[in-house]
Amino acid sequence: MEDNRTVIQAFIGDGRPVLIFLGLGLILCGAFALFLSATRQFLPHDVDFLGLTAEQLCGLDNCRIVYFMFHDRVSFGGALIAVGALYMWMAEFPLRNREPWAWWLFFLSGLTGFASFLAYLGYGYLDTWHGVGTLLLLPFFVVGLAKSRSLLTEAKGISSILRPGAAVKWLSAFGIGKAMLLAVAAGMIAGGLTVMTVGMTRVFVPQDLKFMELSVAEIRAVSPRLVPLIAHDRAGFGGAICTVGVTVLFCVWCGRPSRNLWQVLCFAGLVGFATAIGVHPMVGYNDLLHLAPAILGALMFVIGLFLCYRRMHSEGVPERGSSPKDRTL
Repeated sequence: MEDNRTVIQAFIGDGRPVLIFLGLGLILCGAFALFLSATRQFLPHDVDFLGLTAEQLCGLDNCRIVYFMFHDRVSFGGALIAVGALYMWMAEFPLRNREPWAWWLFFLSGLTGFASFLAYLGYGYLDTWHGVGTLLLLPFFVVGLAKSRSLLTEAKGISSILRPGAAVKWLSAFGIGKAMLLAVAAGMIAGGLTVMTVGMTRVFVPQDLKFMELSVAEIRAVSPRLVPLIAHDRAGFGGAICTVGVTVLFCVWCGRPSRNLWQVLCFAGLVGFATAIGVHPMVGYNDLLHLAPAILGALMFVIGLFLCYRRMHSEGVPERGSSPKDRTL
């Protein structure tokens, strides 16, 4: 039978290829942010806005301001890679299996991520490259959701996101591990919202100023546009962390225990925590009070994955819809 689909129709398919491409795009954007930070480069519009290159700014305060900015940008890049990987998993596995919660999670987490861009408008700095990137990715998000909606054959309401993927004995190893993963995800949401709130108000916490060995007035004296630029970075970082938290929370809650879920959580956690924590000793920002939430979150995440390993890697994982007795561990 002759295939009369257009190239665009073939690419869009049932919407999942577009959502997978969206996830890949986020991973590439995150990798680009890591590359720029590793090479200590500002984007051209950053330089135009600030009137200083990263090298010039580096010479004004023993590079501490630049290191501080890049520590936020590295964490932002790691968060983008983590959420991109989770998006690709969601499109290939639960959405392919026509599970409504995955569609709604795309909607909620995507709304959180894209909406966080609006927070930048309050800082006096419009990141044009970020804006263009957002506008380029937004159509893939909208088209992917619109097309994949037809995959949902069960109840399509948002209440599907509240259904657990499997009944759990919470005092079992798997139950404790799952609870720890959920707690870490909730902590990410709270942490991301806190970073955005601080950025919209004070921008810096005392540990930040101690690391840079400058007051806010002294930072403004370097350039009146420096604080708005840093606040923009904080908004992006906070929004990305919040989005990762939302995505992980419902993937753990709604996802059926499986090897692929464990693997994508492991990858997302490894990249996210490695960048968020690892960048600090690299730039010399080693304040334990500042690092404590991330370190605690990483430890809980690792322990949670360890406790969930056996269940998620066991053969014959029961399907959703089986009896509670069959699905309980």
